Amino acid sequence: MQPNLKKRAFTLAGLTGILGGLLASCTSVVPVAPPVVERPLPVPPVQGGTELTPPAAPREFRAAWVSTVANIDWPSKAGLNAAQQQAEAIAILDRAKSMNLNAIVLQVRPGADAVYASEIEPWSEYLSGTQGKAPQPWYDPLKFWITQAHARGLELHAWFNPYRARHSAAKSPVAFNHISKTTPAAVKAYGRFLWMDPGEEAASKQTLAVILDVVKRYDIDGVHIDDYFYPYPVEAGAGPEGALDGAGGNKPELEFPDQPAWQRYLLGGGKLAKADWRRQNVNQLIEAMYKGIHAEKSWVRFGISPFGLGRPDRRPPGIAGFSQYDKLYADAETWLENGWLDYLSPQLYWPIAQAPQAYGVLLDYWVAQNRQSRHIWPGLYTSRIGAPTKSYAPDEIVQQIGLTRSRPKAGGHVHFSIAPLMENRQGISDQLKAGMYAGPALVPATPWLGNAGPGTPTVTAKPGARGISLKLSPGKDNAQYAIWSRHGNEWRFAVAPASKTDWTVPEGATAVVVSAVDRLGVEGERVSVWRASEHVATAPPA
Repeated sequence: MQPNLKKRAFTLAGLTGILGGLLASCTSVVPVAPPVVERPLPVPPVQGGTELTPPAAPREFRAAWVSTVANIDWPSKAGLNAAQQQAEAIAILDRAKSMNLNAIVLQVRPGADAVYASEIEPWSEYLSGTQGKAPQPWYDPLKFWITQAHARGLELHAWFNPYRARHSAAKSPVAFNHISKTTPAAVKAYGRFLWMDPGEEAASKQTLAVILDVVKRYDIDGVHIDDYFYPYPVEAGAGPEGALDGAGGNKPELEFPDQPAWQRYLLGGGKLAKADWRRQNVNQLIEAMYKGIHAEKSWVRFGISPFGLGRPDRRPPGIAGFSQYDKLYADAETWLENGWLDYLSPQLYWPIAQAPQAYGVLLDYWVAQNRQSRHIWPGLYTSRIGAPTKSYAPDEIVQQIGLTRSRPKAGGHVHFSIAPLMENRQGISDQLKAGMYAGPALVPATPWLGNAGPGTPTVTAKPGARGISLKLSPGKDNAQYAIWSRHGNEWRFAVAPASKTDWTVPEGATAVVVSAVDRLGVEGERVSVWRASEHVATAPPA
C-alpha cells in the first residue's frame, strides 16, 4: 500500500526518537535493539501430546512489512552510513525475534531501483540520498538483512513493486541506468509518478528479470509483490488512502497513457476489451513470475498482497468500496484459482465492526476463493494505532489476529508496518508478546512445492547447571530445529535456526524431543534426545 506522507510523519516520529540516541554516535554496527518493556514471561505450555510424545508444532505466519520507500521504516533517513543502516536493521530484527515473529517482508525495489547490488537497476535513493549511489562504506543491504534474519531464525521475503518507476516523494534525479532512461517508451508519466506500462513487453521483461536475478543470487525465502499493478486513479480521490476510505466513484479520472501499446494490440488482431486486455497484461506477468521463481529455486515462495476488496460481482452482501479489479486491473481471484501464488496477503485494512468492509467478512471471502488451498495470510493495518485520523486501539489488532486464528484455512498475518511494533505504540508490542505471541510458531508448511522433508539432525544431550545442554548438528536440508521439552504435565516449544550448535533447555525437563524443519516448513522425524527416567542422552541412529 502506498504510504500517505502526512501519516508517514506520524509513523516516523516515534521511530526516530527510539533510534536517535543509537544513531547519533554510531560509527560501527551496534546490535542494540530499542527498548521494549520486558516481562519475565515463562515459555508457555502447548496443549496436547502425551507423556513421551509432544503435540503438533504451533504454526502461524507472523510477519511485518519493512518499507524503504520514502524511508518509512528503514533506513530512517537517506544518507546514513553503512554502520548506521546496519544498526537500524539489527534493531528491527531483534525486535521481531523478541516478539516471536518469524518473518520480515523487506521492500527491495521501491521504484525500479534496488536496495541491493544490481547490474540491472540503480541503487535506490532511499539509501544514500542519490539514486545510483551505493551506501558508504560499500555493503550489500539485502545480503546483510538475509544473513542477520536467518541467524535469528527469521525468514526474509524480498518485496518488489512490479510497475512503479518513480515515487512522488523521490527527490534525486533518475540515474543513467534507470528504465526511464534506458527504455523510455516503457515508462509513462502519470500524475506525480513515473509508471512502467504493463502493456509494454519491455516493462514486464525487466520486472521479471529483476526478480529472477534476486532469486538466483540471494538466499531469500520468498518473493513478495504488493497492490501496485496499474496505478491508483489520479484526480479521483481514489489514490490508495482514498480507496481505503471508499472515495472515488463519479469523479473524473486521468486516463493511464497506454494508447501506443493498446493500438499495437488491436492492430495485431487483439479482440479483448481494453479492461480485459489490461488484466491480461498483469495476469501474464503474475504467471511468469510464479513459474520462473520455482524453476530457479523450488523452495522460494511467491506471495501477493493485493487491495483487500474483491471483484464487485462476487462480493458478499453489504460489502462495498473501491474495485481493484476495475481500477488497478488486478484479478486476484484468477491468481488464486490458477494457483499462481503460494500465499495471498489481502490488505484487510478496516476494523472488524466496519460493515461495508468488515474484516471477518472479507477474510471469509478470500478463503472461499482459495480453491487451490494456498496460504491466506491477511495484512493488518497496525500503523493505524494512534493515527491522527481513523485510529485503531491496540485491541483491534489483537482481535483481528484472534479472528484470523478462528479460521482454520487462514494461517497467519502480516503487520503494516514494523514501525508501530518498533515504537511499542500504545503498548501493542507488549500486549502481543504477553498474549498472542507468548510462544514461538513455525511458518505453515508449503507441501505443494515439495514434501520430501529434511534429514534427521544429530543431537546429544547432557545435564548441566542451568538445564539440559544440547549439541546440535544439522542433517540434510535442515533450516530450523523444533525443540520440545516436557515440564511436569506440559510440553514447551522452542525454535532455533539450524546454524545453532548449542541450546540449553531450562532445568526441570523430564523429556526433550528435537526435529528438523526444512525451507518449506516441512517437519522431519522427531528424535527423543533426553528422558530423565533413563538419566542418559540418546542420539538418532546413524
